[in-house]
Amino acid sequence: MNDTKKDGANQSQDQAAMSKEQKHIERQKKIKANVDKRVAQATEERGVFLVITGNGKGKSTSGFGTVLRAIGHGQKAGVVQFIKGTHWECGEMNILKQFSVQHHVMGTGFTWETQNSETDKAAAKVAWEKSKDMLADESINIVLLDEMTYIVKYGYIDLDEVIEAINNRPKMQNVIITGRACHRSLIELADTVSEVQPIKHAFDAGIKAQKGLDW
Repeated sequence: MNDTKKDGANQSQDQAAMSKEQKHIERQKKIKANVDKRVAQATEERGVFLVITGNGKGKSTSGFGTVLRAIGHGQKAGVVQFIKGTHWECGEMNILKQFSVQHHVMGTGFTWETQNSETDKAAAKVAWEKSKDMLADESINIVLLDEMTYIVKYGYIDLDEVIEAINNRPKMQNVIITGRACHRSLIELADTVSEVQPIKHAFDAGIKAQKGLDW
């Protein structure tokens, strides 16, 4: 009698497990059908304008990672670094310099270090001219304008001119702009916008920025 009850209990457990697995299969089928439908509907082929903004850590790193991905596929890239100075080592560029990457650094460093708006404006203008050259070059598949949002915010370069250059770039060229406080007009223009938000940051706890982690 005990064996019969045990067999019945095992059978019930097996049926419950099969029912759970069947529900999982049906659920996954629905998810797959939805994904397949969205993939089938995505038929337009053109370059994407991506904005990576927010107050959290990792915006530039994400941009550089995407550039490295493109290079891994044999594509050609261009990078303009706004804000950072030539003396500030950049681990990502140490890697990218091993490849054929057009690269320009604004060169004056952080605005709170220069404390000279005229110097910053002149350097920003040169950096923007380099950017426009890249945005007009059909041979460049992806352009990273790193920390450009600050330069637009400070009014060092004209917003309308930036929008015009992005709109008139080669059809298949991808563009990434990174930095905090991205202008709403650029966010509206962008195809993809990612906002990086801080939860915790080691620097706020007094931990010194580290080579290989923070730059």
